[in-house]
Amino acid sequence: MTGTPALSVSGLTVAFGGIVAVNDVTFDLPVGARHALIGPNGAGKTTFVNLLTGTLKSTAGTIRIGDEDVTRLDTRSRVKRGLTRTFQINTLFAGLTPLEAVSLAIAERDDLAGIWWRRLGGFSAVREEAEALLSSLRLIEHAQVPTGELAYGKQRLLEIALALAAKPRILLLDEPAAGIPAGESREVFEVVDALPDDISVLFIEHDMQLVFRFARRIVVLTSGSVLAEGSPDEIRRNDDVRAAYLGSTHV
Repeated sequence: MTGTPALSVSGLTVAFGGIVAVNDVTFDLPVGARHALIGPNGAGKTTFVNLLTGTLKSTAGTIRIGDEDVTRLDTRSRVKRGLTRTFQINTLFAGLTPLEAVSLAIAERDDLAGIWWRRLGGFSAVREEAEALLSSLRLIEHAQVPTGELAYGKQRLLEIALALAAKPRILLLDEPAAGIPAGESREVFEVVDALPDDISVLFIEHDMQLVFRFARRIVVLTSGSVLAEGSPDEIRRNDDVRAAYLGSTHV
């Protein structure tokens, strides 16, 4: 891939007291990427994503979305510029249906959510967009089911749908397969892999079978620093990565 990266990080560092949690990370996410971020527990992966989204402020370094320096912008401003994420533990409203939840997210994006005197059903374009998004994520047959009654894999897909409702250029997924049976986790990643090419994806994942199957490039983080970056085959064969994280099970 060529051209300006969708997301570019240079020298990104954050320290908490005397502990450096992310140390001088430099990283590019090309447009249309499907990159995985892997590493042992405590490596700094979620902290890194929190820095990208603005949840945490960096001690040093820069973050750029396209050509724009967003290092000092808050989370909402980064969302407006096309950066969205999901979390390890979902924060969905169990009583809402997927159609209601996604419609509200679209209405919020378009500054319609504050028009409280009109019923959401009155916004036909919002409903149509929500239904199209649910269809693309294999959720349309569950559109009217309360979220709390959905299988956990479907809830994970709904989280992704809510993130996509913001029309992102960059999607960050923090362990999207966590707690999901194998069959459902494959469906989640099949949906992610099939996203439009103008959406760049960076996902954290511990299931190496999913990582090696769906990632086109892998970044390995250990002790807050980048240990290696390369294609799945390069990472699989990297002796340093095998010693620090993979062991001998993924040769």
